[in-house]
Amino acid sequence: MTVLVIAEHDNKVLAPATLNTVAAAAKIGGDIHILVAGQGAGAVAEAAAKIAGVSKVLVADNAAYAHQLPENVAPLIAALGCKAGGAGYSHILAAATSNGKNILPRVAAQLDVDQISEIISVQSADTFKRPIYAGNAIATVQSSAAVKVITVRATGFDPVAAEGGSAAIEAVAAVHNPGTSSFVGEELATSDRPELTAARIVVSGGRGLQNGDNFKHLYTLADKLGAALGASRAAVDAGFVPNDMQVGQTGKIVAPQLYIAVGISGAIQHLAGMKDSKVIVAINKDEEAPIFQVADYGLVADLFDAVPELTARI
Repeated sequence: MTVLVIAEHDNKVLAPATLNTVAAAAKIGGDIHILVAGQGAGAVAEAAAKIAGVSKVLVADNAAYAHQLPENVAPLIAALGCKAGGAGYSHILAAATSNGKNILPRVAAQLDVDQISEIISVQSADTFKRPIYAGNAIATVQSSAAVKVITVRATGFDPVAAEGGSAAIEAVAAVHNPGTSSFVGEELATSDRPELTAARIVVSGGRGLQNGDNFKHLYTLADKLGAALGASRAAVDAGFVPNDMQVGQTGKIVAPQLYIAVGISGAIQHLAGMKDSKVIVAINKDEEAPIFQVADYGLVADLFDAVPELTARI
């Protein structure tokens, strides 16, 4: 039994979510291989080779994979899934990121198997747990597919060690470029604060902040704590902040050591994205707000009084 993990990266740095995905692969058992598809991604391959528990790193270095277009990468993965060791990989795993969700459904279709999405637990090599109904129920799914194609919710698995491994690095010469899509451009949001899904502390604001200018109170608090900034869907839909800050079922799933929810009522869609946080602190003037049902610490107060005072005391 051999598991193929698709590396999440930007051609320069291996994303932390890859370590969580390898942790899920380790629970499945067997050998673990990592595929690095990109261009000029040698540093990523070297980092992947050092991950504890990984036995081989496959590197597909070609211009066709430079931007990880799913139309190009999916055929590569599907081909590898059928050929490894002559028997094919038993499992193909990727983090449930935008890339993973974009690529793996195509892989499953090409292999003619079902996909299992966003697992949070491995029960056995063919049985997994995944959240449904915005996390209010957990489904146990058993698959009889020859190749199990799975996306992994990173917050469900503690990451393996990034050092200690010494995997062999092997080049993959295959190039897949059907020419059905092309890379036009990208706009990257830059911030001195930690990346939202990898931060140890997250401060999030909701509709209770009333407008985008009032998020300045959270910016100051986050800077003092070294925290990432998040927001509820209501705040994003109202135009207070950009959508890359959204935490929730249709946004980013986070599980930091500390999550501070300010002016967030706690709609079920938002709770689905942050309720696995280790410690949850809620500030809301409505004592009946659902957020208090999942909070470890709750403060019923006007955020415009509480947040500046909290910031001043840190």
